[in-house]
Amino acid sequence: MTLQQEQRVERRLAAIFAADVAGYSRLMSQDEAGTLHALAAARAVMDGFIAEHGGRIANTAGDSVLAEFPSAVNAVQCAVAVQEGLGEANADVPEDRRLQFRIGVHVGDVVVRGGDLLGDGVNVAARLEGLAEPGGIAISGAAHGYVRKALPLAYTDLGEQQVKNIDEAVRAYSVSPLPAQAIASTRNLLSASAVVDRPSLAVLPFENLSGNPEQQYFADGITEDLITALTRVRWIHVVARNSVFGYNRKAQDVRQAARDLQATYVLEGSARRETSRVRLTAQLTDGATGTHIWAKRYDRALEDIFAVQDDLTESIFAAVVPELGAAERERARAKRPESLTAWDWYQRGMSHLYRRTKYDVSEAERLFNLALELDNTLVPALCALSEVHYFQTFFGQSSEVAFHRLEAKRLADRAVNLDNQDPGAYCALARANMMSGDHGTASSYAETALALNPASALALYLLGMSHLYDGRANEGLPHIESAIRLSPHDQYAGRFMAAIAEGNLFLGEYEKALEWARRSMRQPRSSLTSRREAALAAALAQLGRIDEARLVVQELLREWPGLTICLLCQPLPPMNREYLYRYVEGLRKAGLPE
Repeated sequence: MTLQQEQRVERRLAAIFAADVAGYSRLMSQDEAGTLHALAAARAVMDGFIAEHGGRIANTAGDSVLAEFPSAVNAVQCAVAVQEGLGEANADVPEDRRLQFRIGVHVGDVVVRGGDLLGDGVNVAARLEGLAEPGGIAISGAAHGYVRKALPLAYTDLGEQQVKNIDEAVRAYSVSPLPAQAIASTRNLLSASAVVDRPSLAVLPFENLSGNPEQQYFADGITEDLITALTRVRWIHVVARNSVFGYNRKAQDVRQAARDLQATYVLEGSARRETSRVRLTAQLTDGATGTHIWAKRYDRALEDIFAVQDDLTESIFAAVVPELGAAERERARAKRPESLTAWDWYQRGMSHLYRRTKYDVSEAERLFNLALELDNTLVPALCALSEVHYFQTFFGQSSEVAFHRLEAKRLADRAVNLDNQDPGAYCALARANMMSGDHGTASSYAETALALNPASALALYLLGMSHLYDGRANEGLPHIESAIRLSPHDQYAGRFMAAIAEGNLFLGEYEKALEWARRSMRQPRSSLTSRREAALAAALAQLGRIDEARLVVQELLREWPGLTICLLCQPLPPMNREYLYRYVEGLRKAGLPE
């Protein structure tokens, strides 16, 4: 090997996709010309999907294909898409003449030389391909670790496999692709999978009502952006793009579409684009009953087509996710106790957590623990239990505050360790660090949550609060205001508004504080009542409206007998002293006992 050749050798970690035709020699012996023609057509399909999923074809020989991808998720998505596409192409071909590929996917170390892939990583992928059924997919344990939560597919553990020329056994899993026409036949396999423990959502292609077929790209773009955005919500499985775009709905109603696509919920809509405006309608439907859960119409001026598309996607995303959560809580509430899964116990717990009373927070803790007894890796339940400990600081004794802060952080740390791509886990960790007064770390975790899900109102709120408590209210308030704009009907909306009232109180902007406190009071109870009442009383008192402030305190003491300034401030995270003084001074003027 020359020095120039040595310099072209590169070693890197990659997701490797290996494919070859099952029974290729037999097919060639039966009809060489026909088989070569079918192989060329199949390769065109495969090459297109590889390029679409960001892959690079490295080696090809006869009927085999080797490609690398930047991630395991891309490689497995491509494998599923290839099998779906080839399955559709083979639908009318006699079974004994079908050209069926086996596909193997592995994540491992590869050597790249002159564009070709070499090394053990490639060898493992090739051996996995041999384990796959014709038309099937086999992946390694390494690949499974990356995709098991990211892709809603049926995974069957094939155990440790001894394969040729590989010293150590390889853990293998078969993956069941879900082409639209084959979904019904895989229903039993899916039912046995942990995937169905959580809800699934199919975003059907939005209908183009513009009267111009050339505008179809806009409707398709909205659909694709929504699928991408909704996959950031880790607690719901979103049916893959290729399945929904390949599904021929014809005249079926939404319930049939839900059954065919194995979806708990269906999101559908239409787009009508005119000269200077665009109108979008969207509706969310329960797949089992056909009942409409939510529907809305959006109108936008068409100035920058891509900005409008982003705006519409973000608006629908922010509206749909809370509705899905509410529907899941109702679905869990209606189930018989003996049939409840870990996911159902978690949803029942959320119904109580949102009520924020001492009893409900305690009941939520019990239900989240039941969920974790059934599945101790259920990240949303860990995050919710961490939040329980946040609320327990308001109800417990002062001696218990330190314990609750430690527990909140322990649970949030475990959630992130289990799934470091879950924005909700980072929100829990941000809240836990804020509770302990580490506001810089809290803001960093909130920013990570936003990087994973830019449409997270909770992450925006926590980022704003970490700045507020750190003495940077001017930086924090815009983030909390953005959370309200993003999710105006959020379960936390009242708390968001109370936080803006507190922030303006800290800054000495008492008129603004009063305005936001009153807005918070008009919201359904979505936070501990004392926080918003206290902000209202403090703002009135600082404005010299002492009589009105004292009336608010009297109402507060009727609901919370024995409440004092010390008890009210006890669970607050350590914060800027000047801010705390303005808050306490207002409460003192309003007549709240020390």
